[in-house]
Amino acid sequence: MAVEDPPAPAPPPPRQSEAGAGGRRTDKHGRRLEVYNEVLARLRSGSAAAAPSEISPAFEDALWAHFHRLPARYALDVNAERADDVVTHQRLLEEARDPERRPALSVRVVQISRIIDGDMGDSLDPDMEMVATNNHLPSQLLHPPPAFGSSSNLEALGLEASEGDDVRSTNDTDHSVHLISRPMHEITFATVDKPKLLSQLTCLLAELGLDIQEAHAFSTIDGYSLDVFVVTGWHLGSTEQLQGKLLQKFHKIEAQACPVSSTSSPSSQGQGGESMPSTSVEIPTDGADVWEIDLKLLKFGNKVASGSNGDLYRGSYCSQDVAIKVVVPERISADMYRDFAQEVYIMRKVRHRNVVQFIGACTRQPNLYIVTDFMSGGSVYDYLHKKNSSFKLPEILRVATDISKGMNYLHQNNIIHRDLKTANLLMDENKVVKVADFGVARVKDQSGVMTAETGTYRWMAPEVIEHKPYDHKADVFSFAIVLWELLTGKIPYEYLTPLQAAIGVVQKGIRPTIPKDTHPKLVELLQKCWHRDPTERPDFSEILEILQRLSKEVGTDSEGRHKTKTGFLSALKRSH
Repeated sequence: MAVEDPPAPAPPPPRQSEAGAGGRRTDKHGRRLEVYNEVLARLRSGSAAAAPSEISPAFEDALWAHFHRLPARYALDVNAERADDVVTHQRLLEEARDPERRPALSVRVVQISRIIDGDMGDSLDPDMEMVATNNHLPSQLLHPPPAFGSSSNLEALGLEASEGDDVRSTNDTDHSVHLISRPMHEITFATVDKPKLLSQLTCLLAELGLDIQEAHAFSTIDGYSLDVFVVTGWHLGSTEQLQGKLLQKFHKIEAQACPVSSTSSPSSQGQGGESMPSTSVEIPTDGADVWEIDLKLLKFGNKVASGSNGDLYRGSYCSQDVAIKVVVPERISADMYRDFAQEVYIMRKVRHRNVVQFIGACTRQPNLYIVTDFMSGGSVYDYLHKKNSSFKLPEILRVATDISKGMNYLHQNNIIHRDLKTANLLMDENKVVKVADFGVARVKDQSGVMTAETGTYRWMAPEVIEHKPYDHKADVFSFAIVLWELLTGKIPYEYLTPLQAAIGVVQKGIRPTIPKDTHPKLVELLQKCWHRDPTERPDFSEILEILQRLSKEVGTDSEGRHKTKTGFLSALKRSH
């Protein structure tokens, strides 16, 4: 059985004697060290069932390597009192190194409990909760808590426990103490990290009828992924059956990952053994025009951005300033080929002032490039969050109008963007905003609905998150999140991980908090656009009318300049 090479060694762990006792560290590295030492101490004390018979220096090194290969956020989130869970995560990631054991999987029942006094209701003092837990409630009634008990989301789940599965009580001479518990399943996957893995896993859980209540996803520095979900929807007495169904479903989905072309060769195999076309990507054609780039005329300049699927360069083509999106050969998968082909197919069909202009593409391996106009103003995301700049109200209305015009054009041509967010909105030298990045865009089919989950969680519509059929109104929801971002200058749900935000949108119906002094018509527009029911959301043609009327009311000209010195602009200023 083939086992992959071990990861590169981590720096040696600082022994507890070296860590000192000078108070708790609050920075990320300090928290990682604290949790490592606390887990090690619990394993040494024998209080953890997973503790080895002897805590050797080699085991300490391996435990530190486990923390080192995961992001610091792992140590920030994991429940350090659950040393067993850390050892389980370490074991699963090691098992995932063996291709025949992927995905390494753990399924168990966990429980989020809330204790209330029969006479005091929900106003229980924290100390009384501790006494009740220690002195009145038999520990054998409780399942272990989730591995990531430090998450603020668990508090919300505990508050909902009264609607859960299990309520127990115990009496003493003074009062009745009730344990309100909510047993659920915790599912932990460890496997090779790859693009869209989270989408695959959440889709898998949805197909089994499971509702995700909490989730944590971590990528290791050596290319693996640890994904932990707390779910409801499965009978508590059939954990082994659930594990079997999960493995069966996972392998079925993996087997369905088909190549984009039947023509393949050993040299064109991507990661995971997926077949790749040997010559060029086949782009759908309708004979409209010629778009293949002449490489002799394409000049590369500086790299301006890098992502999981490729790099972006500034360059020139026939003396025109262009952006060159490069698909890196080492990262290519069958899904990336399909996305590349779809992006070229869509971009060559669109031409609008508020859509980034397509120049051409290179489709012959190994040179897979998409060439567009270079947008010197960068992305709206970078403008807001990296440059710490902001838009004044007239500019917000102008930017929102630019986006709406571009999206209205796309929808009129039956194109759903599916990944509308500020990172995919680019500005030219005059701050004209243009819709960009059509890697996951699709031409709407005759039914008008689509079912594949895609996009970015913080901006994603609930029907897309839930893998339900959706249409162009999913883009309207994403536009609402973008508009909120323009108003506040903040990242949506900044205190949640992207996956936690998605769960909150679906399970709790959460939306970003609208600033109190926002103009009532903008508040109304936001609420309409991010309505749970897609049919209640306006089309972009309606959004355009609303924005244009509001611009006139505020007093802006066609370029978004404020005409008067008075108005409610000052009320919308943000505090940073």
